[in-house]
Amino acid sequence: MKTEIQKIDIKEFDYEQLASWLKSYEIRPFRAAQILKWIYIRQAETFEEMTDLKKEVRTLISQHFSIDRLRIQAIEKSKDGTCKYLFTLRDGRQIESVLIPERNHYTLCISSQVGCAQKCRFCLTGKSGLIRNLTCGEILAQIRDVLYSHDSNAKPITNIVFMGMGEPLANYSQVVKALSLLTNNEYGLKIANRRITLSTAGLVPEIWRVGHDTKINLAVSLNASDNLTRSHLMPINRIYPIEALLLACQKYPLPRGRRITFEYILIRGVNDSIEDAKRLAKMLRPIKAKINLIPFNEHFGCNFKSPLPETVWSFRQMLIEKHYMTIIRHSKGRDIMAACGQLRASAQL
Repeated sequence: MKTEIQKIDIKEFDYEQLASWLKSYEIRPFRAAQILKWIYIRQAETFEEMTDLKKEVRTLISQHFSIDRLRIQAIEKSKDGTCKYLFTLRDGRQIESVLIPERNHYTLCISSQVGCAQKCRFCLTGKSGLIRNLTCGEILAQIRDVLYSHDSNAKPITNIVFMGMGEPLANYSQVVKALSLLTNNEYGLKIANRRITLSTAGLVPEIWRVGHDTKINLAVSLNASDNLTRSHLMPINRIYPIEALLLACQKYPLPRGRRITFEYILIRGVNDSIEDAKRLAKMLRPIKAKINLIPFNEHFGCNFKSPLPETVWSFRQMLIEKHYMTIIRHSKGRDIMAACGQLRASAQL
């Protein structure tokens, strides 16, 4: 009995891999760019649509590759316009992505892993641990598929943030591979580097690498001004304490005119005192930094409390007095569990 070839989702191949594969069949490598344009720019559903390729080439690649889309299991819409997408992957696992409305555009928050191994105490995603890394194709599919379904008459999707499920730097090779296609202006998704932000819990060796391998923005989830508190909130701090993390940030090769964003989730009675603000201001002094203050989102199964509004205001004022660009970021989509730290895809975890 003839064995059927297991088809590969073509989004798993970058330009070099696809060009090499084509060359092995004596097809000129420049065809790789044509194929990728059809997938990412023209949103092709089948290889038959690729009319600038010879029929025999279309037939050959269709025998070995597929053009997969993620299965949209559900879309929830918040009162504030935020949309949460629940996607089902090939193996039945599920991830969540969030489309966030801004004044003149949308920001898409995407996932890099199914679950998370970091176990930050304020975050729902890590409650059940890490299931697996996402592939390059699964990372790109979140963006490609949301762009495909997005109303062309609505505000454009211009910004991408790796702030969904998982730690992006723990899935380094697939994230960086996806970034190369995400930012490519010839045959990729054409998202500018300055409009992409990657958030990390603080994997120090990979922070240095991503700064040299890409030109995207870096956001560091800091959340404390001393090692004792940060280790309590974020176990990664026991491996890479604040001193090592800030040194990596100090050496990070920032593109001209940019700053590193430090995310600080304010939790009542844990890290929201004026003394915390003063220590934070002092420790970030050697770094080109801006600070996002995020009031904690209370959720079931976590005993932490949201800070009082006056505490948030005082904390911000202290940082402003120390000449830091400081923004209070109130998470959107709280009524549909799409806010910061609330993604879980609980049906499969």
